[in-house]
This record gives sequence, structure tokens and C-alpha cells, in this order.
Amino acid sequence: MQTVTVSPKYQVVIPKKIRASLQLRPGQKMQVIEYNGRVELIPECDITELRGFLKGINTDFVREADRI
Repeated sequence: MQTVTVSPKYQVVIPKKIRASLQLRPGQKMQVIEYNGRVELIPECDITELRGFLKGINTDFVREADRI
């Protein structure tokens, strides 16, 4: 776990290792959510990056009658 400091302008720097791991780019938008007393940053993805992410999903399951 890495530690960051909140600047007087309420800014934080995402550590390089995490930026590289998540392939974050300068200017990329992020969603900010407060959840159970913590701050979560969620990178926004371009819709074209989502193409095929459900490939291979198992759809062989029994649906509830009211969901058909």
C-alpha cells in the first residue's frame, strides 16, 4: 500500500506504479465516489474499449420466471 498526501488545493498524485498498472493517461476522466468512509477513483473508459469484454460469458443458467 502506498501513501499520498493531500495538497493545500486538495490534489493528490497517483503513484507511478498504479498509473502504469491501470494504464492511466494525462487528461483522462475519473469518477469519484465516497463509499463507506473512503474515496474511490474509477477510470472512465471509452465505449470502444468495452467491445468484447463479455466474450465467453456463461449464459447457461436458469432464469427466474419474472426475468424472462
